[in-house]
Amino acid sequence: MTLTGIRWARPIAMIAALAVMSSCGLPQVGPNKRQIYKGSVQKEGDAFIVSVNDRVTRATAVTKALGFSDAFKNAATLGSDTIRPGDVLGLTIWENVDDGLLSSEGASATLLEDVQVDGSGFIFVPYAGRIRASGNTPEAIRRIITTKLAEQTPDPQVQVRRIAGDGATVSLIGAIGGQGVFPIERPTRTLSTMLANAGGVTVSPEIAQVTVLRGKQRGKIWFQDLYDHPELDIALRAGDRILVEEDSRAFTALGATGAQSLVPFEAQTLSALEAIAQVGGLNAATADPKGVFVFRNEPAEIANVVMGRNDLQGAQRLVYVLDLTQPNGMFQARDFVIRDGDTLYVTEAPFTQWNKVIGALTGTASSVQGLATAAGQ
Repeated sequence: MTLTGIRWARPIAMIAALAVMSSCGLPQVGPNKRQIYKGSVQKEGDAFIVSVNDRVTRATAVTKALGFSDAFKNAATLGSDTIRPGDVLGLTIWENVDDGLLSSEGASATLLEDVQVDGSGFIFVPYAGRIRASGNTPEAIRRIITTKLAEQTPDPQVQVRRIAGDGATVSLIGAIGGQGVFPIERPTRTLSTMLANAGGVTVSPEIAQVTVLRGKQRGKIWFQDLYDHPELDIALRAGDRILVEEDSRAFTALGATGAQSLVPFEAQTLSALEAIAQVGGLNAATADPKGVFVFRNEPAEIANVVMGRNDLQGAQRLVYVLDLTQPNGMFQARDFVIRDGDTLYVTEAPFTQWNKVIGALTGTASSVQGLATAAGQ
């Protein structure tokens, strides 16, 4: 090929490369700002594009509240001496005669160990009969037995003591030091003390959630709230089921960030700025700080407030735009709350796309020139 032919080949190669790029497009991590805005309701899409400001951060700062109902919080602490079905009692009976009803010859006391309260709440004591124990204290049971025996033996003395049984127990499962069934005793009558008795939680306290199931009732709280809000340290009841688990919320990070993945929450509340930091920040070589987007399906009640409307019904697709280069952009990113299921997406800077164009053009031109040189040899 002649020198003139090579000179003509270069612009032809450039034109060919441009044609390829215009038909196939440059490689990119996702849509650019122009493409995102094209998907807005105002253009040809079905999503609302919203620039984040102080009003928007206030309207969207909604997080799911956790807590116990009044039925949980108003339940009184169980008395440590109250007897329940399944409890085990120990009885000692002294009789003031040599040959008593229960005692053998030469013995003044009779021991009745492991007397279990049946499912109906009763125990059986010889010569005293069937006695209701459930709902009574050991002192009340002592008086009942004494009264019944006094009709048959002079001046009986009775001692009743409660032995650890399975009448009032709770079950603990999940991210707890020791899973199992634990009795409600004097030191473990509240939720916090029972958790401590079972070895505490085994996940980060900041993201640990505690669920209590009581019959058909269900309540869930953050573990840390047990200590920040004493009213949540509820009294336990027999049969309570306690589940400790790690917070399952997560957001997706895509685009020009330090990591592209499904990212679990590391705190009860997470701001956009904290979410960016959690994935390693913006990619310094490619990210556009003016193009930080949060994609979310927003409930109608919040979408109406954000959009200043009252006619939206059902979940709406909203795309929130953060511009970190604005004077208060970092503050707005700090105040904007990320929610479960959000997608955090950072677009590439225009300069990055320009470099790709230049790289594609020079690479294409070099390839064509190399082919032309090889053909001329």
